[in-house]
Amino acid sequence: MLTAHTVAQIRAAEETAGAAVGFDALMQQAAAGLAERLLELIPAGEAVVVLVGPGNNGGDALFAAAALCQVGRRVNLCLLDPAAVHLAGLEAAVASGAKVVDSPAGHRFVVDALFGIGGHVGLTGKAADWANWVEADRPLVVAVDVPSGIGVDDGTLSGPAIRADHTVTFATRKYGLLVGPAAAFAGEVSLVDIGLDFAGEPVLTALEAGDVANFKDRLVPTSESHKYTRGIVGISAGSAAYPGAAHLCVAGAQAGPAGMVRFAGEQQLAMRVIDRAPEVVAATGRADCWVVGPGGDDSAAPLQAALATGSPIVVDASALAHLPGPFETDALLTPHAGELARLLAVTSGQVAADPLRFAREAAQKFSATVLLKGARTIIAAPDGRVAVNISGTSWLATAGAGDVLAGLAGSLLAAGLTAFEAGSLAALLHGLAADEIGGPFVASELAVAASDSFAGFVMNDGSDGR
Repeated sequence: MLTAHTVAQIRAAEETAGAAVGFDALMQQAAAGLAERLLELIPAGEAVVVLVGPGNNGGDALFAAAALCQVGRRVNLCLLDPAAVHLAGLEAAVASGAKVVDSPAGHRFVVDALFGIGGHVGLTGKAADWANWVEADRPLVVAVDVPSGIGVDDGTLSGPAIRADHTVTFATRKYGLLVGPAAAFAGEVSLVDIGLDFAGEPVLTALEAGDVANFKDRLVPTSESHKYTRGIVGISAGSAAYPGAAHLCVAGAQAGPAGMVRFAGEQQLAMRVIDRAPEVVAATGRADCWVVGPGGDDSAAPLQAALATGSPIVVDASALAHLPGPFETDALLTPHAGELARLLAVTSGQVAADPLRFAREAAQKFSATVLLKGARTIIAAPDGRVAVNISGTSWLATAGAGDVLAGLAGSLLAAGLTAFEAGSLAALLHGLAADEIGGPFVASELAVAASDSFAGFVMNDGSDGR
């Protein structure tokens, strides 16, 4: 599992470690890790230019530049503000052979060390000019700790920022490397351990493929299990206009661990669902979780009926327009940006610009876990926990993929996971299935791949055995 911490948490950990080993020692560890990664990323014989900002972020890069020079690499330095540069780092770099230049123009390899976690969102002045040059010329860029100009604690972008191909970050991941539009500016992220210890549990996490095996004991049936103990997922989905949504939601549910799928829908549609999936039960009865809304009519009745059972619930698509207020059961809402915007009376552009904020706001407002679908899907719980999904590809932008996701989440919720766990794991498996196919694909193929991924990971201790 990946974890991320806020700037305040990092500063507190730095203070503790600095008091114990000294701040210079922390900088030297960071510089050594950065230099090692730069030697891997930048071909020998190529000159690299370091964009050097004020303070410790620039200092880390300057000491790394000295290390590169000492093994025969060519390094140039562009100083944002010579009066505010880390003097000891500059002296070390220049003494080792680095040269100060006026402009980064013409360089094919760039190290962005303008601003670290203390920087502000959006660059101005000379820093903005350099960001615009990077965007126009597209040299290979390695960011130090975070790309300069991003919102470190929220992943927002407001004004120019430097788009990196690689980010070498220290001690822990930062929120802006994982969420929001800023995550696309981070590129490939490498973590350098500099010995910081963090108090308390991280608020932001991201499941990885190997974490699926951690759910094995709760999701894989035992010799005493039967279809009812494995969980029954009830599905109220589809309509005359969107019958395919019912099929895809059912397929998503069957890809998960639940022992039975119950379909509650119009009789003619139910018969079509059973024709494709004869295991489905189209009869009234209990369900351990309900999935309501994929492809449904604009009616409050299906959601009201599901809520009356008191079972946990996944609310998607048309049902999102009929939320009752704060939920009294464990609920997972699965909106995209436009749907969440309508729930919060804001614009979809506002949600897209700051998805972390609005997912959290909705989780608080409705006392429900919110799975906000997007390039980096966010899962926000009402107690403040947040997960981000890092699996998947842009090929997931295909009709019906959300229906499969809702069904899969419902299956996991019916099997006994909490809404936060089910949303996080469903998003991961959904993305892993897309990764496995590669694309392009249609949603029905995604459901099959999701079933294979789930089976492969939980039955092989986290390693896909296919």
